[in-house]
Amino acid sequence: MPDTRLILGNQEIPKGANLTINLELPKLYNTPTQLPVHVIRGRKEGPVVFISAAIHGDELNGIEIIRRLRKLDILKKIRGTLLLVPIVNVYGIMTLSRYLPDRRDLNRSFPGSIKGSLASRVAKIFFDEIVKKCDLGIDLHTASIHKSNLPQVRTNIENEYTFKLAKAFEAPVVLHSELRDGSLRAVAQEEGIPILLYEAGEALRFDEKSIRIGVHGIINVLRENGMLPKVVKKRGQKTPIITRNTQWIRSIESGMLRTIRALGDVVRKDEIVAFIDEPLGDKSFELKAPFDGVIIGKSEIPLVQEGDAIFHIAKFRNLEVAENKIEYFNENVIESSEFFELNDEEIIE
Repeated sequence: MPDTRLILGNQEIPKGANLTINLELPKLYNTPTQLPVHVIRGRKEGPVVFISAAIHGDELNGIEIIRRLRKLDILKKIRGTLLLVPIVNVYGIMTLSRYLPDRRDLNRSFPGSIKGSLASRVAKIFFDEIVKKCDLGIDLHTASIHKSNLPQVRTNIENEYTFKLAKAFEAPVVLHSELRDGSLRAVAQEEGIPILLYEAGEALRFDEKSIRIGVHGIINVLRENGMLPKVVKKRGQKTPIITRNTQWIRSIESGMLRTIRALGDVVRKDEIVAFIDEPLGDKSFELKAPFDGVIIGKSEIPLVQEGDAIFHIAKFRNLEVAENKIEYFNENVIESSEFFELNDEEIIE
């Protein structure tokens, strides 16, 4: 859509503007609550793209990704408009909770209703005021509580446009992900608005590598989408692992988890990836990989019950290629950046 006229919160945003709009949300008890939206609008027409984070209130990496993104001088050259929403679930952030005070998951409440639950009302405001005015969205997430994710982009790889953007992001893994009822991505797709989902790191924690890959990934997507100038001297593009099939390995017993493989490790079928030990006995149970692949998610808590999800493995047959790709992505992701603003930042330990 041409962004000849953009209105947020009943306020028209002129071209060349860089400002913050506060959208009114339902009060938290008797406390006025707002949804801050940072608007960066170029002087030249182009796509309208939103970047959102903390739809789940305990997923913090995306907040830091957007904070660093806003500081980059390259955004002064933007064509079109960026709508940056660092905290969608402002209620969950206050209590470090994934959910809203009504115990509902905001990412299962779209498109929402102004007469529905609190989650439904927030979803309605965010969807109508932000999402429906955009041509593309990038939604930033982490793993759920006590789990961590290797940086990965989830999208519909059958869609040529989103697949191209997902590869351009340059996360280690591109995962074909089915839609879930009530999710932002599912409802946006019904409206013809494609969304890339970036999953990286752990809930309630900052992960420096995930943050830096996220910042660069967004810039890469904006470049690929014609909103930012391409680099004159292009470095070699990192090719991600692309997979359709993943599986969670679940605990076969209850006890103490002792993992011996890490995120990003390649594993072979029937290779031992963890042990489950009896806390008061001597028995130890082996947990094995069901197929050749790469570990893209894992549990971070050593106490497990039978049936708990332990490792998320992406199926990938050529393990030598997979290992080389993962190593390539790990090279200098912390130490160097094309943006001096990021290099001047103190690295989060």
